[in-house]
Amino acid sequence: MSTASSSNSSGGGDGGGGGSGNRANDDRKPGQNTEESSHLLEAAENGAKYGSRQADQDQENLLGNMVHTSTENRSRTFPQYVAALAAAGGAFACGTLLGWTSPAQTEIVDNPDYAFPVNDDQFSWVSSAMTLGAACVCIPIGFLINMIGRKWTMLFLVLPFLLGWGLLIWAKNLAMMYSSRFILGIAGGAFCVTAPMYTGEIAQKEIRGTLGSFFQLMITLGILFVYAIGAGLDVFYMSVVCGVLPIIFGVIFFFMPESPTYLVSKNRSESAVQSIQWLRGQQYDYAAELEELHETDRQIRENKVNVLSALNRPVTRKALAISLGLMFFQQVCGINAVIFYSKKIFEDANTGISSGMSTILVGVMQVVATFVSTLVVDKLGRRILLLASGIVMALSTTAIGVYFYLKDQDEDSVESITWLPVASLCVFIIMFSIGYGPVPWLMMGELFATDIKGFAGSIAGTTNWVLAFIVTKTFTNLNDSLGAGGTFWLFAGLTVIGVFFVFFAVPETKGKSLNEIQAELAGNRSTEQQIVNKN
Repeated sequence: MSTASSSNSSGGGDGGGGGSGNRANDDRKPGQNTEESSHLLEAAENGAKYGSRQADQDQENLLGNMVHTSTENRSRTFPQYVAALAAAGGAFACGTLLGWTSPAQTEIVDNPDYAFPVNDDQFSWVSSAMTLGAACVCIPIGFLINMIGRKWTMLFLVLPFLLGWGLLIWAKNLAMMYSSRFILGIAGGAFCVTAPMYTGEIAQKEIRGTLGSFFQLMITLGILFVYAIGAGLDVFYMSVVCGVLPIIFGVIFFFMPESPTYLVSKNRSESAVQSIQWLRGQQYDYAAELEELHETDRQIRENKVNVLSALNRPVTRKALAISLGLMFFQQVCGINAVIFYSKKIFEDANTGISSGMSTILVGVMQVVATFVSTLVVDKLGRRILLLASGIVMALSTTAIGVYFYLKDQDEDSVESITWLPVASLCVFIIMFSIGYGPVPWLMMGELFATDIKGFAGSIAGTTNWVLAFIVTKTFTNLNDSLGAGGTFWLFAGLTVIGVFFVFFAVPETKGKSLNEIQAELAGNRSTEQQIVNKN
């Protein structure tokens, strides 16, 4: 306080000091507002007491400072939640694609609802055609996003959704059914790239993690939704309901703003201001954020790098190996087989619980566990969630394998443990949703440098969907050749290998900046140690 009083006294005695103070006020940092306000109040009081004209100037500075502070802090978050949830409506529609095959399989294969027969092998193609469509679109959708924007890309995707569900609802032969699932996969896979990007660009950094978690959560809700309606509706009406969801999404999302980042990249500053004010409120001081977006855009334009050169960097190769490894073990743990065929699994297990209720139970567990993951991932860290998830999933699939092996040997021998597959499957779903489900996608956005993140992320996404296709398509064949017990033991063995991969190869990224992560991937242990010491 004595320093402030001394400073104010000297300022009051020197007319030049007032001009210097104004320049300092113009350049002030947000963190200085409170302290500076108290200084100006004290100066104003002193000036009034001694009749100095400096008091008038300081009072004007004080008022300007207060207006600046109140305007700067008047940011609304509710509109951002609305926009993020509206975008996640596409993820809800994607979830229905993933969950549709489970309630549909019994009615299509065992009790035909269509005018043409479909056997188990043919239905495996129906299931997996969706993942093929998603794999084909991950890289091309990146170009469309930059051409027409995030918002209009997602609105455009309503069309393939409607076409796909229409072909599936009124399918007259297997070719129409295959085509419908492939087209639906294109729409779903494109949403998996576009919606998270849109959400990340509209959200303030303080709530970006929460809003980003909506996507995975809405996918699990979509799966649960189709399980629930599948328990009471036949395939035709279940598909009709699923086909209406993209229309509802389109109507709601039409009123959402375009990403400010995209608008700035297209030199549409006035539209970017309108978008920011829609998202933050009319009282929000958008100048600093707009300037930051312009500066980032300038840096991207000035530092364009050849994709092949960027991919050839040792750090990028290491990050790509880690990301692809996580995607590989995410799929080969058997999660898509569990989701696509969960109803069939419960029927074969003869648990005494209706298959419809069993799959709904699985869906509820998945939703709850995914929500829990969003709460703990920034507290516990990525590695611990992956390791715990992998170990428990391996134990769960081993237990399921034991049950089916014993059942194949003697059905009477498993009458006393009919609870085992249900319990193991629920534990598997919970642990997958906490670790191996969301974390690989999260780390994909953390491991790569900014200049290569889009392309490398598309490679990782394409790899994930290709692996999903392979696992989904071969599950029936593996069941025929290895038996249900052997198939789940194979998933368990691959999951154990994944645990070792995480332990030895995957770094912890919790609480680290991009530069710190890149330094660790480069093997710069000294830099990492300096960071630890500073903290």
